Amino acid sequence: MSQRPRRGSFRQRREAELRAIVLALLVTLNGCGTNDIVLEDVFERVYTIEPNANISIQDRDGAVLVYSSDANEMRVRAVKKAYSRERLSQMAIDVSQKPGAVSVITKFPPQPKWAPSDRSGTVEYTIVVPASASITALDLNAGEVLLDSMRGREAHVRLGDGRIFARNCFTDLDLTMNRGTLTLSYDWWEEEKLSAKAVVTQGNAWVFLPTDTAFHLLAEVAYGKIANDFNNLPVSANSSAPRMKIDQLINGGGSATIQIRVEKGNIKIAEANP
Repeated sequence: MSQRPRRGSFRQRREAELRAIVLALLVTLNGCGTNDIVLEDVFERVYTIEPNANISIQDRDGAVLVYSSDANEMRVRAVKKAYSRERLSQMAIDVSQKPGAVSVITKFPPQPKWAPSDRSGTVEYTIVVPASASITALDLNAGEVLLDSMRGREAHVRLGDGRIFARNCFTDLDLTMNRGTLTLSYDWWEEEKLSAKAVVTQGNAWVFLPTDTAFHLLAEVAYGKIANDFNNLPVSANSSAPRMKIDQLINGGGSATIQIRVEKGNIKIAEANP
């Protein structure tokens, strides 16, 4: 007498077949036209510029690290990274000069439509400029931005997702970020008239200042918390929303204004050397 197949054995075979199909699809998707080896190409140039030049930088994915120096020149080092020689060659660094202004523009190839992740490449910049130069525009979609010891008229930064770090910049700062972490840090303080404004849509903002810093503090969080090391004054809250605000003169106020606004996240005003 023939025996009927057991239901358990049939179910196990079907599950094994489905697992094999899913595995084959994943292998096909991940292996289609991809290469896990990262290729690099380095671009290095030196340009003579005016000490108070206006500098604009445009990148898409990667990093832009800007340092100051006493020389009347701009040093540009860009490391291009991609998964293929073809894509690496399609990424171009365009530096153009005119009297009093320099622009650095990164040109990327079109992003793949069906790739499981963006494999169109990144560019990581290290740029050294005169300390008295102004950063009129620094745009980066995703990655890291650093401004170190800038003393020009102004510095404007727009970052999509990632991290912004501004250190010892005695200039008018305008920092905007969609999502990530923003850090504003001063190892020492100078009595100058300056404004530092930072806006974060989602993420956290950290401000590190010496204990004796005199400034006007404006801090606001729509959904989150504010912590302030400089004193224990109460933080005002809006009764109709979880919004928190600080409007306070620290150590008498001085001539500097630091304004931090976070839509969703936290703000920390910390003493760098308490």
